[in-house]
This record gives sequence, C-alpha cells and structure tokens, in this order.
Amino acid sequence: MRLLASVLVLLSSLVALPVAAQQAEITQAPRGTPPLTTDKENLWLLDLSDGGRVTIWLRPDLAPKMVERVKMLTRQHFYDGLDFHRVIDGFMAQGGDPKGDGTGGSTLPNVPAEFSYYPHVRGAVSAARAEDENSANSQFFIVLQPRLSLDRKYTVFGRVVDGMNYVDAIQRGEPPANPTVIQHAYIAADTPPAYTPAPVAVAQPAGLAPVTLPGATTDKAAIKAAPAPK
Repeated sequence: MRLLASVLVLLSSLVALPVAAQQAEITQAPRGTPPLTTDKENLWLLDLSDGGRVTIWLRPDLAPKMVERVKMLTRQHFYDGLDFHRVIDGFMAQGGDPKGDGTGGSTLPNVPAEFSYYPHVRGAVSAARAEDENSANSQFFIVLQPRLSLDRKYTVFGRVVDGMNYVDAIQRGEPPANPTVIQHAYIAADTPPAYTPAPVAVAQPAGLAPVTLPGATTDKAAIKAAPAPK
C-alpha cells in the first residue's frame, strides 16, 4: 500500500509539472518596451485653466489602442474646451466628455479593454468606461491618490511626469461649481506653443468697454474659438 501511494504521488507530481512550468512561463513573459520619457510623440500636454501645463507620458506598450485614440482626438482638437466634470478629493479627476456629465464620448467606436500590470498609483492616467469593460472611448481620469483596487479593471495608458501640482488644483465636485477646463491639448511632437493663460474679460461700469486681462478662463466657447496650431 505504501509503495502504491508513493507511485501515485510521483505520477501526480509529473502531471502537475507541465502546468507549473506553463504558469512560470506566463509570469515571466517579456513586457513591451516603454517609450523614452523624452519621446515627444508619446508626450500628451494638457493646458489647464487653473494656470499651467500637465505633461503625460503615454504608454503604447501598455495600451496601444487607447494611446492611438487619445492622439487622434487630440490632433482633432477634440479635448480643447472640455472640463473635468467629476473630481473626487483623494481619488481622481475625470474629464474628456463633450457632454460634461459622464455620458458622452467621441463619434468613434469604443476601445476594447487593455488591462495590464501597471498599477493605479498617483499620477496614473486611465481610460474611463461604463460597466462594459470594452466601453472606453474619449474619457479618462487622473489618479490623485493610489487606488489599487482599480488594477486590471481599467486601462492605464499613461502617467503624469510634470505639472501634477496643476492636477491637484483641479476643482472638486460632481460636477464642480466652477470646473477646471482643458484649454488646449497637444502631442509634444506637433511643436505646440508655450503655455499661455487664456484672456479674461473684466466687466466695466455701464458705458465703458470691457477690459481684457491675461489670465485663465473657463469660458468653453472662448476656448473653442481660440486658434490652435494645426
């Protein structure tokens, strides 16, 4: 009986070996090579109405389809004038919705899920979606504080590498009373101009013309009407 038991144990270990080896192979599978943080084709610039520019390092090695979508919409000036409509203190700032209520998107098809190993740490930029895992489109959120419970449930496609202080200054609310606006979005390879605060119209007493001073604005119509480089 002892001999039979030993044989069975040996056989079971031999059967389990290929499975364990396969799991080890999956765990050790090589990851894609990320672009350099100096690669301008993969630097997404957001000029915010709270006073500065945010630089986001795009990661096509993690989410090639979502990165391609963001680049396409940016070059179409889709994001210019859109606000951060849902901003939760200690969690995240969400934007990219032309409707401004979390239900909108672009006219392009949705982007399938591209979940990866990359965690939702502070500064991570991830694709917002509905219940359907494959419903990402144009909306995104920037993580304010680590939220690892979102890992492998949302598509991380970049991370803030400069200007996180401007992300921290985004107005809170669902929606905010005075939302922070994306004045312009650019891909750094397109040689955008330096950040310039949009003009602010200052009301004057009756009979006097309005005075325009430099400064940030949240007037979406004015931002949309402002010229942007092609």
